Amino acid sequence: MGKPLRRDVVDWDTYIGRFEAPQSVDLRARVTGVVTRILVKDGQDVKAGQPLFEIDPRPYRAVLLQAEAQIAAANATLANAASVEKRSAELVKAQAVSREELENDQAQVRTAKANLQSAEAAAYNARLNLGFTMVRAPVSGRISSRRVSLGDQVTNGDTLLTTVVSLDPIWFTFDGAESFYLKYMRQALTGARKSSRVAPNPVDIQLSDETNYPHRGEMAFVDNAIDTGSGTIRAHAVLPNPDHFLTPGMFGRARLLGSGSYHALLIPDEAIVTDQSRKLVFVLGRDGTVTQRVIETGPQIMGLRAVRDGLGPNDMVVLDGLAQLQPGAKVDARQVAIKPRSADTEPGTERLTVPQPNAATLAGSAK
Repeated sequence: MGKPLRRDVVDWDTYIGRFEAPQSVDLRARVTGVVTRILVKDGQDVKAGQPLFEIDPRPYRAVLLQAEAQIAAANATLANAASVEKRSAELVKAQAVSREELENDQAQVRTAKANLQSAEAAAYNARLNLGFTMVRAPVSGRISSRRVSLGDQVTNGDTLLTTVVSLDPIWFTFDGAESFYLKYMRQALTGARKSSRVAPNPVDIQLSDETNYPHRGEMAFVDNAIDTGSGTIRAHAVLPNPDHFLTPGMFGRARLLGSGSYHALLIPDEAIVTDQSRKLVFVLGRDGTVTQRVIETGPQIMGLRAVRDGLGPNDMVVLDGLAQLQPGAKVDARQVAIKPRSADTEPGTERLTVPQPNAATLAGSAK
């Protein structure tokens, strides 16, 4: 028998979800024309602004040259109208021309300015369309397969060229039960754990072929309503993904910080007896007899079971020979020290605050 091991711990809640691209863009042609160049391979990683496709730019370059010529003509007309207006203003002073003729010349200047602005707007639009003939990646990420070939005719706003998804960072999206949501909200009200709406609570993620949780992220979003059909609320964590290993649609298991730090007593699982729905331990009394205690158990920590309630730090817990024990029986006590059996809990269960994962998971510093 021995005294429980004392530790400050936090709980972790487990969720199933999938990775999702923060940005998924259907890339469509913004001008009509013929595809003259394809500058990427299917499935290639791309940077924002990288050229992907070229649509024949020659007709749009011709339109731009025409618009620039119209600007030059409008400038010449404006200069001439301004010169005439200035001369009329001097002649009015000498009463050589009428006020009406001066006002007409002033109107010609205003018209010439408006025509120049119209020509500049047309040139701006032509320059935009010429720029749209080179289709560039709107975000950094990975493209899908191309949906067009060289020589294909594409239509402005209609033809899908490819799809681009962003990969770094990446989201892990999951649904949480209403009961967990209520637990988190009540903890936030008491100050035991901040809500993931306002705090980047740590999340560790395990892929389907992994036994630990090597992927570290933090909460970034909790939806504004619970789905009345499923009784769950949608949320996502955000993770760095610099090597683009994590892929949208990939399955994962996440553990989310589920409580604030609290004191727990740790004992071996084999010291616990199950009586229907109750968990019991045998404790040595001062007179050398054993009594049964009903306990409330928590997560597995360092290979031991956390006890939240029903046990004191100085209680002597019987660790073996439980099958022959009855309450009130006298035992020959030999005290042993209860020691941690592992640095962390088993995969898929809640985890102690001390191991490697996140600095944010350390007891007393949980976000």
